[in-house]
Amino acid sequence: MEKEPEIIIKSKETLSDDYYLLHKVTIDYKKEDGTAEEQVREVYDKGSGAAILLYNIEKRKVILTRQFRLPIYINEGEKNGMLIEVCAGLLDGLDPETCAKKEALEETGYKIDKVDFLFEAYMTPGAVMEKVSYFVAEYTEDMKLTEGGGLMEEQENIEVLELDFMEAYDMIAKGGIVDGKTIILLQYALMYIFEKK
Repeated sequence: MEKEPEIIIKSKETLSDDYYLLHKVTIDYKKEDGTAEEQVREVYDKGSGAAILLYNIEKRKVILTRQFRLPIYINEGEKNGMLIEVCAGLLDGLDPETCAKKEALEETGYKIDKVDFLFEAYMTPGAVMEKVSYFVAEYTEDMKLTEGGGLMEEQENIEVLELDFMEAYDMIAKGGIVDGKTIILLQYALMYIFEKK
């Protein structure tokens, strides 16, 4: 196994503490030849999160959401910034499983009792500290308690989509689904859930 690099944090400056934390961090990175290299990085700390894909085996459908995302709007220019995603949210002090269930209910209206934990992954490790816990859960119509749509106090305006699984999966190649966590969970569903039927 390769030797782990030696890191010394020299300074940490808070650049923003408005919505989340943005730090400027200066480190000494000891290279394999023994010399130290100073590196300066900005690190965004928004906490960790959970993402969950709801699926129905019998109907061969999945529940996704559609909502406005400002970074997409800014980055894509003429496009409207609407993004199709799985349910997801920040932990905000909750354990990942509780968070996944809470987000599913708030965003889609489905009360999920049993979820399957898959794995954890960093989505943007070069700059963002967020680690996402991934889940899947089966839903049935009798689990639908509300219309969903998100929380008004969080300024969420979420459209709930129930899509045929293969229709949703095909949207990846066509550019209709460009969200990383959603692509990961749809790929998982193709390999381990819907391929069985």
